[in-house]
Amino acid sequence: MPATYNKRILRVLKYISENPAGDLSLDTLADVAAMSRFHWHRVFQAMTGETCAQAVRRVRLYQAARWLIHDKRPISETAVSAGYPHVQSFSRAFSEDFGVSPGAFRKAGKLALPSRRTPKGQLKMFDVDIEYAPSRRLAALLHVGPYTEVGPCFAKLIATASSLDLWPHIQALAAVHYDDPNVVAEADLRCHAGLAIPASLKLPEGLEEVILMGGRHAVMHYKGPYTSIKVAYDYLFGGWLPNSGREPADGPCYELYLNNPQEVAPEELLTDILLPLK
Repeated sequence: MPATYNKRILRVLKYISENPAGDLSLDTLADVAAMSRFHWHRVFQAMTGETCAQAVRRVRLYQAARWLIHDKRPISETAVSAGYPHVQSFSRAFSEDFGVSPGAFRKAGKLALPSRRTPKGQLKMFDVDIEYAPSRRLAALLHVGPYTEVGPCFAKLIATASSLDLWPHIQALAAVHYDDPNVVAEADLRCHAGLAIPASLKLPEGLEEVILMGGRHAVMHYKGPYTSIKVAYDYLFGGWLPNSGREPADGPCYELYLNNPQEVAPEELLTDILLPLK
């Protein structure tokens, strides 16, 4: 239900406002929201149009703006109270968002909103079903870097499957994404590219075993190029989930690839995105 998720967002924003100099890490805010750390950040960004980090910055600087007008403490103390240990970094951030230095803002004596805002766009809709997904065992390779550059891992997996004559046993091609590209630098994104194989099959040398939980999942059916799949995630977390009455389980999303990019045009690619549910 959207009201439940809106209350969580308001609770997090209230916590930021009341603790601007405290621990506002992503995991801490996920705890305040009482939601899985795997999914909270995507929900927040998709529903509000800004990342948690952008919200922290916005609320901190607005609090600082209030103090500059209504409190006579030195600007250096205002910076610390707003979560900026160095007045130089505070002044730079404040000037970027309000268009003037903290000193000039205080001298003007008029409270104003930041000049830079992050608009929330219209979400494109996709079909989502709630289905029981079996537990899956992957023979996988870890990829660290932009998700769009996972191709060489799949190429190696396909070559391994061909050389060992595994194709009769391969149940699906999959990728497990552990990080949210909205909050993690591209160079640090982690995912496993994998071949779904039976439990009885010996794990090929050089590959890792990854077990995906079975159970109820939200299954989004996406059609289009892999490079544009972010819009599907935005709808899943910002549109479907808040209105579904469902809670995400504490596990990562994964993708199943239903056709071959070497055989169909990018706009004809079919991908199922699976979100584990409680």
